[in-house]
Amino acid sequence: MPGEVTVLVSLIAAVVAAVFYGVASVMQAIAVRAASNREPDQTSAGVDPGLVVRMLHQWRFLVSICLDALGFIAQLVALQRLPLFVVQAFVASNLAVTAVVASWLIGVKLSWREWAAVIGVVAGVALLGSTAGAEGAAQVGAVFKLALIVAIAGLAVVGLAAAKLNEPYRTTALGLVAGLGFGVLSIAARVLDGFSPLELARDPAAYAIAAAGIISFMFYATALEGGSVTVATAAVVLAETIPPAIIGVIFLGDQTRPGLAGVAWAGFFLAVASAVMLARFGEAHQTEDVAMADAVARRQANAGPAAAELLSWWPVDLPLFPALPDTTGVS
Repeated sequence: MPGEVTVLVSLIAAVVAAVFYGVASVMQAIAVRAASNREPDQTSAGVDPGLVVRMLHQWRFLVSICLDALGFIAQLVALQRLPLFVVQAFVASNLAVTAVVASWLIGVKLSWREWAAVIGVVAGVALLGSTAGAEGAAQVGAVFKLALIVAIAGLAVVGLAAAKLNEPYRTTALGLVAGLGFGVLSIAARVLDGFSPLELARDPAAYAIAAAGIISFMFYATALEGGSVTVATAAVVLAETIPPAIIGVIFLGDQTRPGLAGVAWAGFFLAVASAVMLARFGEAHQTEDVAMADAVARRQANAGPAAAELLSWWPVDLPLFPALPDTTGVS
């Protein structure tokens, strides 16, 4: 019974992580638009080192960082008891959260096909969660952990090259690189020796987590700068879900409860396939999505420098706070 309770807590933590990550993605997309120096017709621009610095002035970005941190903590809790492929599939469901929240805040409408894909994601992770056994018992050595750091260095080089591509390839390529980085982060979190300061200081996996987090977020923000939030997040989902799942099974001994392997893989592929279907939503509305996000990001700036400074910490430009009608008669 205690073991079942622990697994249930881990499943809840995985759901919480997905929700926090999904909401944070939309907030970051709007913050990126507001902080970007890209011209509207600019198809490639490399990586802007000052982008994140400028985003620090956006209240949405600061809130999204807090949500990401809480999501990562929840993901760590889930990884303590669940196989890596289960946690990653749950994290993949954040794309469904992203699509729904983006349609609400940015204004792009979801069709019945996209709603069906959202339901597919939820059903897939529900199937997967019902089959989850304990995490694998296999231990890894220092070579495995050092390989994670080398992988992050390689992804940094690939990401810099991807940023030079033209759209629509740029957004997808950057999303894939960021997703692989987030996947490395998840693997490193899975193989941590412990959480005490001394253990973290001695563990190469802790440094892999830090490097992967910084590099992956930078490339993800760059992808959001010029492309659809849903397309970028869909690429991230694919890259951060499938490779870690395979590594977890092959190298870390992850498995399902006895006799439920088929159900687990069915749920895994249903969740991932539904997430990919949601990418079609982003592709179909790429121009509209970006334009609406730009409009939301510009509303505060259009209020004028003084007003923008005063209102920089108040979400007056969200649809939750519609403009009041002018009753003064002055145009």
